[in-house]
Amino acid sequence: MKDCDKNIIRAINIVRELNILADEGEAQAEDDSCILLYSIIRDCAYKIKHQAQQEMQNHQKANF
Repeated sequence: MKDCDKNIIRAINIVRELNILADEGEAQAEDDSCILLYSIIRDCAYKIKHQAQQEMQNHQKANF
């Protein structure tokens, strides 16, 4: 596996951590601004995951 793919996998693993953080943070939130923060974290994680998966597919198609 190439280093660039290893980094994409690392990004996907970070996404998992961000989702856990968002879930725990929302459950413990005490006000709307905290909930907003964790919603933004979850949204960013979703976007990162989508882009990382797309990039992995591109690499597979190009035989990287």
